Amino acid sequence: MNQFIEYATQSFTLPDICLRLRNVLDDPRSDMDDIAALISIDPSLTAKLLRLANSALFRFPAQIESISKAVSVIGGEALYNLVLAETANIAFKHFDNQCLIVDKHWEQSVFTGMLAKYLAKDMNVRGSDRFFVMGILQNLSELVIAKCEPVKYQQYAKDDSPGTPWDRQVAHFGFLFSECSGSIMEQWKLPMPLFYPVKFAHNRVKLASDLDVSLLTCAIRLSTAHYQRERYPELDIISPDMVRLLPLDDEVLQNAKLYAQKETNKVAVSVL
Repeated sequence: MNQFIEYATQSFTLPDICLRLRNVLDDPRSDMDDIAALISIDPSLTAKLLRLANSALFRFPAQIESISKAVSVIGGEALYNLVLAETANIAFKHFDNQCLIVDKHWEQSVFTGMLAKYLAKDMNVRGSDRFFVMGILQNLSELVIAKCEPVKYQQYAKDDSPGTPWDRQVAHFGFLFSECSGSIMEQWKLPMPLFYPVKFAHNRVKLASDLDVSLLTCAIRLSTAHYQRERYPELDIISPDMVRLLPLDDEVLQNAKLYAQKETNKVAVSVL
C-alpha cells in the first residue's frame, strides 16, 4: 500500500489554496472576511465555488452571488469542503487511466458523497457536508492503483469469485481501497474528521464504535449495491455490528438513494 500512497502524494499535491485556507480557518485571529479575501484572489475558483454553493448540494432559497455571502451563509468549514470537492475533481483527472472510465468513477463517487451527506443529516450529525467530501474521496486510490499497476488491477477487476468487493481488494492487494485513500488524505494533511472515517471504513471494530465510520461505510455499501446491483443483489448494507449506531430502516435508505439519484448529475456537473 505504501507505494501507492507515495505515488499519489508525490505526483499530486494539494493546491496552495487548500493549505492556506486551512491555516486561516485554524487561526483564532481570522474572521469571515479573511476567508473571503483569500478565496476571491482566484477568480476561477470563486466562480466554481459559487456554482457549488448555488447547487443542489445546499438548496438555499436565495441566490448566493459573492464569496463573502457564501462564507456568511454556509460557513468557512463548508466552504473548505467545497474547495476540497473541486480539488478532488482535479485529482481524479490527474490519475485518469485506461483501466477505468474516470467520468463513471467520478459519478459514483459523487453519488456516494450525496448518500453519505443525506444519511449524516438524517442522523443529525454535525457538519454533514463533510461527508460529501469523504464520499467523493473514499475511492480515489482505485484510480491511483489502476494507474500504477494496470495488469494487477485488471486481474482484480475481472475476478468474479464470490464475496464482496472488499474481500477481493484484500485478496488481490492486501488492503482496502478506502484504507489507502484515507492514508493518502492523511498524508495530504487533511483534517482528521475527513481522513479518519475513510481510512477505517469497513473496519469491524470501528463500525461498532464510531458513528462517522459506520455512516460512511453504509453509504459506500449502498452505492455499490446501486451501481452493481446484478452482481451484489443481496449486499449487506447495515451489518449487525453497525445496527446499534445506525438504527436506519429501509425507508431511510431508499429515500437516500432517491435523493442521491436526483442530485448527483446536478452536483457532478457543478463540480466539473
